[in-house]
Amino acid sequence: MENKVKNICIFASSSSNIQKIYFNEAYNLGIEIANNNYNIVYGGSNLGLMGEVTNAAKIRGSEITGVMPQKLYDLGIHPGNCTKFILTKGMRERKAKMDEISDAVIALAGGFGTLEELSEMLVQKQLGYNNKPIVILNSNNYYKNLINFFNDIINENFAPEITKTLYYIAKTPKEAIDYINNYKFEEKHYLDKKLTLK
Repeated sequence: MENKVKNICIFASSSSNIQKIYFNEAYNLGIEIANNNYNIVYGGSNLGLMGEVTNAAKIRGSEITGVMPQKLYDLGIHPGNCTKFILTKGMRERKAKMDEISDAVIALAGGFGTLEELSEMLVQKQLGYNNKPIVILNSNNYYKNLINFFNDIINENFAPEITKTLYYIAKTPKEAIDYINNYKFEEKHYLDKKLTLK
């Protein structure tokens, strides 16, 4: 089927106390997103890698939709590069809205929040609630241990082999966008009844 991607959901660190290489990768990803005529859906903050990727994309013409829970907004974490801003009641509603209005996912380097968001999207795809391209941008080999853990899950039969096709590991921003550009929207069945019925 043809590529249906318009809005890419970005999960990324809000920390600014990280190595410069991660900021460079985020900025370059923003350029790639804009150059390929995609828009961004993200958590709404102007901090850390979230601010870096959206700044690079916005100045080159991308629309930026920020989605933030009321509690973070009340704490003074205000929107940065948003052309559209949505407030939600809580974190669960935030993730649901980001899922609803995006067509693809890219996870940059991040902490517990990024990991939680990525994991939920993987499970949603595994269960058939979405069929989006999900990319892990492995900048500076940041996700090496997570990728090894994913392999352990599969090798120990906690998930079937086909689970490896839930996500794509990209080494560079260009590779991430190339994967999304060429993604085939085909229905796949990720659940193995022999495993899930034990």
